[in-house]
Amino acid sequence: MNILYVRVSSLKGQKTDRQRVNENRYDWVVEDKCSGAIPFFERPGGKEILKHIEKGTINKLTVWSLDRLGRDLLNVLQTINFCSKKAIPIEFVSQGLITIDEEGKENPISKMVISILGVLAEMRRKQILEAQAQGIAIAKAKGDVYFGRKPGTKEDTLKFLSKPNNAKALELIKKGYKGIEVARIVNIHPNTVTKIKRIGIINLNARRDDS
Repeated sequence: MNILYVRVSSLKGQKTDRQRVNENRYDWVVEDKCSGAIPFFERPGGKEILKHIEKGTINKLTVWSLDRLGRDLLNVLQTINFCSKKAIPIEFVSQGLITIDEEGKENPISKMVISILGVLAEMRRKQILEAQAQGIAIAKAKGDVYFGRKPGTKEDTLKFLSKPNNAKALELIKKGYKGIEVARIVNIHPNTVTKIKRIGIINLNARRDDS
């Protein structure tokens, strides 16, 4: 079975048309709407793919581009290595790369290029985050208050914890993940993770008192 994997972030308005070119060629199209920072096999679609890998029903995994597989270079390489050990080639359409050649051997050139592209993608992501932080700092210095909640307002606790990323973070915290790990996986600020952890503990204690 040849699977086409498609991913967009949870941001509204993002389309998958480009990633779905010639989708009729594939036996199954799996789509995720989540951050690329989340490890591949921890995503809903990734979990389904893993089930079929373990059943031995997948012959090939196709992805439009490297960043659709993931934003974290280490996890991308781990995913590729895992699939290679299962003799499952991963094809990156836009880069024209495939991890295993027609003879079933690991493609060293593709592995090298993927590593380079992964490093460049991480650098680009870091630059974007730094630019955002600089923009916020400049806005604060100018006295702009267009971002964030207005002073004196308080966000509802349930609403705060129900946000997709915050709910995922709370789930990881309960599983024992460290704060910095949660921030990286869910792609949120470490301070937000600390707040989620604090509120989550307060709510848990409150439920225990009520019981």
